[in-house]
Amino acid sequence: MTDDLPARSFGSAVDAYERGRPGYPDAVAATLVPDRAPLVVDVGAGTGKFTRTMLGRADRVVAVEPDPTMRSRLADLLPMVDALDGTGEAIPLPDGAADVVTFAQSWHWVDRDAGAAEVARVLRPGGTLGLVWNVRELTRPWAARVGAIVLQPEARIVQQEQALVGPPFGAGVHDTVRWTHEQDRGAFLDMIASRSHLIVMPEDERRAVLDAVRRVIDADPETAGRATIPVEYVAHVHRYVRP
Repeated sequence: MTDDLPARSFGSAVDAYERGRPGYPDAVAATLVPDRAPLVVDVGAGTGKFTRTMLGRADRVVAVEPDPTMRSRLADLLPMVDALDGTGEAIPLPDGAADVVTFAQSWHWVDRDAGAAEVARVLRPGGTLGLVWNVRELTRPWAARVGAIVLQPEARIVQQEQALVGPPFGAGVHDTVRWTHEQDRGAFLDMIASRSHLIVMPEDERRAVLDAVRRVIDADPETAGRATIPVEYVAHVHRYVRP
């Protein structure tokens, strides 16, 4: 995987990750697995935020996660899922085994060409590769101010003109799903704290960022005094077919 230190930092913030990170609307899973599939593989699965949306859509769901702490939490939360150690460049499954392979909020940690070749090996002919990113909408003033404090690297990734996936995959299909995640103030701050670049910051710098975010949500009339914060997202879904 690329950027190894941030990519493998999440285990040290597993509680904040599980409490704060949003899930995904059912429409995203339906885009990638419209009919029941024999085997779906979710790579870079973390604590299973996207993995759980595949339950009921596949006969068997496998989660691949390199961080042992995250993988252990996923196994506790989703005992019906096979949780395996691996990466996007080394998926521990035989050739042609999978009908769908997904990367939710994780493809940007994978080498584009090596990952594409490995996914093509694991997919059956005609199988689907799905890349998903939840990106916070910044149209509301309070969200824009938080966005200025806390960068969203995935926002730049989904907007880039360069192909996201290397050979043998060709042009994919891009869909978007707009949705709103209501979460309490503490969970919202946990979501911010679970960003990889915050996890690896020195403690005083991380505290300063979180304090700045607190000030925004405590002061803005749309968020101040609310029991929950309505966080608007656009889920970007990129779908490719193995030739």
